Amino acid sequence: MAELVLKVHPNDNVIVALKDLKKGQTVQYKGEDFVLQDDVNAKHKFFTNDMQAGDEIIMYGVLVGKAQNFIPRGGVMNTDNTRHAADPFEYRPYHYQWTPPDVSKFEGRTFNGYHRKDGRVGTANYWLFMPTVFCENRNLDVIREALHNELGYAVTDKYKRYAHHLVEAYKQGEDIGSLDLAPAAQTTPNDRVFKNIDGIKFLNHQGGCGGTRQDAGVLGKLLAAYADHSNVAGVTILSLGCQNLQTKQLLEEIKLRNPDFDKPLLVYEQQQSQSEEQLISDAIKDTFNGLIEANKIERQPAPLSKLVLGVKCGGSDGFSGISANPSVGYTSDLLAALGGKVLLAEFPELCGAEQQLIDRTIDEDKAKKFIHLMTTYNSQAEAVGSGFYMNPSPGNIKDGLITDAIKSTGAAKKGGTSPVVDVLDYTEPAVKPGLSLVCTPGNDVEATTGKAASGATLILFTTGLGTPTGNPVCPTIKVSTNNVLTKRMNDIIDINCGPVVEGEKTIEQMGEDILEYCIKAASGEIIPKAVLLNQDDFIPWKRGVSL
Repeated sequence: MAELVLKVHPNDNVIVALKDLKKGQTVQYKGEDFVLQDDVNAKHKFFTNDMQAGDEIIMYGVLVGKAQNFIPRGGVMNTDNTRHAADPFEYRPYHYQWTPPDVSKFEGRTFNGYHRKDGRVGTANYWLFMPTVFCENRNLDVIREALHNELGYAVTDKYKRYAHHLVEAYKQGEDIGSLDLAPAAQTTPNDRVFKNIDGIKFLNHQGGCGGTRQDAGVLGKLLAAYADHSNVAGVTILSLGCQNLQTKQLLEEIKLRNPDFDKPLLVYEQQQSQSEEQLISDAIKDTFNGLIEANKIERQPAPLSKLVLGVKCGGSDGFSGISANPSVGYTSDLLAALGGKVLLAEFPELCGAEQQLIDRTIDEDKAKKFIHLMTTYNSQAEAVGSGFYMNPSPGNIKDGLITDAIKSTGAAKKGGTSPVVDVLDYTEPAVKPGLSLVCTPGNDVEATTGKAASGATLILFTTGLGTPTGNPVCPTIKVSTNNVLTKRMNDIIDINCGPVVEGEKTIEQMGEDILEYCIKAASGEIIPKAVLLNQDDFIPWKRGVSL
């Protein structure tokens, strides 16, 4: 029988409801009875003892808030009686001891990936179009429509047919509002011309000019990181000519990032072209020739140590830190023990977990870099009247994440328990095996954009509320925290961690299942839903205040 409640850490003074509980109901946990003073919905918390104003609220074994007024034992935690609070943090000499998980089941295992000349291995083989400035977005849209349709990468045929049926019904004088018509399923799989090209991706953005020179500089580093990504086989660049981010600057950033960069790189500047027609037709023809060559690359076996796993949560709920995030954390530990790389980002969502991460950082300079990035970032937010404490969204709060420290401490579980080997600023590449911290906003798309820039070749994205976010160059795997979401939004969910909440699987079992899925996805044997939907979200961070 599934449990009704759960205390996450022995020192906690709150208990999590796993099912909807009613006011007046008596709930037993570890031989102790609690009479509920309020309705407590699943994912929310109630207090284990009377709380006075100013009392510390402990969850995950750490400070996550303070009581704002008297709260009786069995009372529900909400935004009226609880405010964010977190312990201060500092660097302190600390000898972190880590016991790696048993990886005997995965030792010697491989995935079939695309080997690059520099030794990195991609989980996909994409051709990338990127504009140096937003003025070229329309030209990219034209090229996308032409190439996606002709080469077999379009996924909107069923909606085109749906619209066609509506037009025909309208012409026949039918009442469209009462028409019982739904989009038909895709009748045939895409017939791709290039079997070894997993997609043609387009990095439309709103930058490159009109902002500060610093914004253009950051964008240049970001685009260079995507050009150099191990999932990318070749790049086509479209430039206007007069923008802040000059083509020369972008090419210099690519060489600075990788002096041995040798992928096909096609560059077109509209102000030097005879016409828009010539620009677009030349870009299509030359890219087609590039695709012919890139299609000759085939998947080959590679050790799991070549995987770079980004871990992300979005649309989080009160189960995120209990089921999906710890399960992904165990996957992270397995991969770290196998010599792979793991990237934990979203710095506003590490608020409250700082000291734990600092104590796990094996290099003092890296620990101090993390402290500097965190404090500077939060100070910028506070300077405009915000702060990390304002990170939880209305959806987060509604589903049990009352304070940022609760959200953040649960979010940090995705990084597992292995030592922190490196701390990376935005767009810096991951080069060390093990867990690295990457400075990005918590915002779903800005964060996934940043993880891919640091080299993630797969992203595990946990969600309790549901979000369709993906990435153009990094296959994104959606991990649900609960059964209800999995059933309701099955078209975007790949893995369900609901069995953890129901007591049917352990965190360790679920973590191993997730790694098995990652191996199949990295080999092209399973295509994540976000990839099937062409969910290619890309938002550069301008380094302003974004939580």
